[in-house]
Amino acid sequence: MPTQPPLRTVQELATNAPNKVALSWVATAVGAVLFVTFQLFFYVNDFVRAKGATPAITFEPGVLWMFSAFYGCWIVTVLLALTGTRKTQRIVLVFGSLLVVLNTLGGISDGLRDGWHVAFSAVFFITLPGVFATATTWRHINSKGNNHVDEQF
Repeated sequence: MPTQPPLRTVQELATNAPNKVALSWVATAVGAVLFVTFQLFFYVNDFVRAKGATPAITFEPGVLWMFSAFYGCWIVTVLLALTGTRKTQRIVLVFGSLLVVLNTLGGISDGLRDGWHVAFSAVFFITLPGVFATATTWRHINSKGNNHVDEQF
Protein backbone atom coordinates (compact mmCIF):
# COMPACT_ATOMS: atom_id res chain seq x y z
CA MET A 1 0.00 0.00 0.00
CA PRO A 2 1.60 3.28 -1.09
CA THR A 3 1.92 5.94 1.53
CA GLN A 4 0.83 9.44 0.74
CA PRO A 5 2.74 12.48 1.93
CA PRO A 6 1.00 14.34 4.73
CA LEU A 7 -1.23 17.20 3.70
CA ARG A 8 0.13 20.65 4.35
CA THR A 9 -1.56 22.50 7.14
CA VAL A 10 -3.12 25.91 6.72
CA GLN A 11 -0.41 27.40 8.91
CA GLU A 12 2.36 26.02 6.64
CA LEU A 13 0.62 27.46 3.58
CA ALA A 14 0.20 30.82 5.28
CA THR A 15 3.88 31.05 6.20
CA ASN A 16 4.96 30.30 2.63
CA ALA A 17 2.72 32.98 1.11
CA PRO A 18 5.07 35.95 1.76
CA ASN A 19 7.92 33.98 0.19
CA LYS A 20 5.77 33.30 -2.86
CA VAL A 21 4.94 37.00 -3.19
CA ALA A 22 8.60 38.00 -2.79
CA LEU A 23 9.70 35.39 -5.31
CA SER A 24 7.25 36.72 -7.87
CA TRP A 25 8.65 40.23 -7.42
CA VAL A 26 12.21 38.87 -7.69
CA ALA A 27 11.25 37.34 -11.04
CA THR A 28 9.93 40.71 -12.19
CA ALA A 29 13.11 42.48 -11.03
CA VAL A 30 15.25 39.93 -12.88
CA GLY A 31 13.09 40.54 -15.95
CA ALA A 32 13.76 44.27 -15.72
CA VAL A 33 17.50 43.62 -15.52
CA LEU A 34 17.30 41.24 -18.49
CA PHE A 35 15.41 43.86 -20.48
CA VAL A 36 18.05 46.52 -19.84
CA THR A 37 20.81 44.04 -20.71
CA PHE A 38 19.14 43.04 -23.98
CA GLN A 39 18.43 46.67 -24.80
CA LEU A 40 22.13 47.46 -24.43
CA PHE A 41 23.03 44.47 -26.62
CA PHE A 42 20.55 45.64 -29.26
CA TYR A 43 22.05 49.13 -29.21
CA VAL A 44 25.65 47.91 -29.43
CA ASN A 45 24.68 45.54 -32.24
CA ASP A 46 23.07 48.38 -34.22
CA PHE A 47 26.06 50.64 -33.51
CA VAL A 48 28.53 48.03 -34.77
CA ARG A 49 26.37 47.13 -37.77
CA ALA A 50 26.27 50.81 -38.80
CA LYS A 51 30.08 50.97 -38.32
CA GLY A 52 29.74 53.82 -35.83
CA ALA A 53 27.54 55.94 -38.11
CA THR A 54 24.83 56.20 -35.47
CA PRO A 55 25.41 58.75 -32.72
CA ALA A 56 26.88 57.36 -29.55
CA ILE A 57 24.73 57.74 -26.45
CA THR A 58 26.59 59.46 -23.64
CA PHE A 59 25.26 60.13 -20.17
CA GLU A 60 26.27 62.58 -17.52
CA PRO A 61 27.14 61.13 -14.09
CA GLY A 62 23.88 62.39 -12.56
CA VAL A 63 21.82 60.58 -15.19
CA LEU A 64 23.76 57.37 -14.67
CA TRP A 65 23.16 57.64 -10.93
CA MET A 66 19.42 57.98 -11.57
CA PHE A 67 19.39 54.85 -13.76
CA SER A 68 20.98 52.80 -11.01
CA ALA A 69 18.65 54.28 -8.39
CA PHE A 70 15.60 53.62 -10.55
CA TYR A 71 16.47 49.98 -11.20
CA GLY A 72 17.69 49.60 -7.61
CA CYS A 73 14.16 50.36 -6.41
CA TRP A 74 13.22 46.82 -7.37
CA ILE A 75 15.07 45.48 -4.33
CA VAL A 76 12.91 47.66 -2.06
CA THR A 77 9.82 45.95 -3.46
CA VAL A 78 11.27 42.51 -2.81
CA LEU A 79 12.41 43.36 0.73
CA LEU A 80 9.01 44.79 1.63
CA ALA A 81 7.33 41.70 0.19
CA LEU A 82 9.46 39.50 2.46
CA THR A 83 8.02 41.10 5.60
CA GLY A 84 4.63 39.60 4.81
CA THR A 85 2.33 41.93 6.74
CA ARG A 86 -0.80 43.25 5.07
CA LYS A 87 0.39 46.84 5.38
CA THR A 88 3.66 46.18 3.59
CA GLN A 89 1.89 43.99 1.02
CA ARG A 90 -0.32 46.96 0.12
CA ILE A 91 2.78 49.13 -0.26
CA VAL A 92 4.36 46.41 -2.41
CA LEU A 93 1.24 46.25 -4.56
CA VAL A 94 1.24 50.00 -5.25
CA PHE A 95 5.02 50.50 -5.52
CA GLY A 96 5.63 47.34 -7.55
CA SER A 97 2.76 48.07 -9.94
CA LEU A 98 4.09 51.60 -10.41
CA LEU A 99 7.55 50.22 -11.23
CA VAL A 100 6.06 47.73 -13.70
CA VAL A 101 4.07 50.46 -15.46
CA LEU A 102 7.00 52.91 -15.59
CA ASN A 103 9.47 50.28 -16.82
CA THR A 104 7.02 49.02 -19.44
CA LEU A 105 6.26 52.53 -20.72
CA GLY A 106 9.97 53.30 -20.87
CA GLY A 107 10.63 50.08 -22.75
CA ILE A 108 7.82 50.72 -25.21
CA SER A 109 9.02 54.28 -25.87
CA ASP A 110 12.53 52.91 -26.44
CA GLY A 111 10.97 50.31 -28.72
CA LEU A 112 9.30 53.02 -30.79
CA ARG A 113 12.73 54.56 -31.29
CA ASP A 114 14.87 51.43 -31.64
CA GLY A 115 12.54 48.78 -33.06
CA TRP A 116 9.67 46.49 -32.20
CA HIS A 117 11.99 43.86 -30.67
CA VAL A 118 12.84 46.26 -27.84
CA ALA A 119 9.17 46.94 -27.12
CA PHE A 120 8.40 43.22 -27.25
CA SER A 121 11.20 42.41 -24.82
CA ALA A 122 9.90 45.08 -22.42
CA VAL A 123 6.45 43.53 -22.44
CA PHE A 124 7.82 39.99 -22.22
CA PHE A 125 10.45 40.53 -19.53
CA ILE A 126 8.77 43.20 -17.38
CA THR A 127 5.02 43.30 -17.92
CA LEU A 128 4.31 39.58 -18.03
CA PRO A 129 6.01 38.70 -14.71
CA GLY A 130 4.78 42.01 -13.26
CA VAL A 131 1.16 41.06 -13.91
CA PHE A 132 1.67 37.72 -12.18
CA ALA A 133 3.46 39.39 -9.24
CA THR A 134 0.65 41.92 -8.89
CA ALA A 135 -1.97 39.16 -8.98
CA THR A 136 -0.05 37.10 -6.41
CA THR A 137 0.24 40.09 -4.09
CA TRP A 138 -3.44 40.93 -4.51
CA ARG A 139 -4.44 37.34 -3.69
CA HIS A 140 -2.19 37.34 -0.64
CA ILE A 141 -3.72 40.59 0.65
CA ASN A 142 -7.27 39.33 0.15
CA SER A 143 -6.67 35.83 1.52
CA LYS A 144 -8.69 34.78 4.52
CA GLY A 145 -6.81 32.60 6.92
CA ASN A 146 -4.39 32.86 9.75
CA ASN A 147 -2.08 35.37 8.02
CA HIS A 148 -2.95 37.94 10.69
CA VAL A 149 -1.27 35.82 13.37
CA ASP A 150 2.28 36.90 12.54
CA GLU A 151 1.50 40.57 11.87
CA GLN A 152 3.29 43.03 14.09
CA PHE A 153 1.82 46.33 12.91
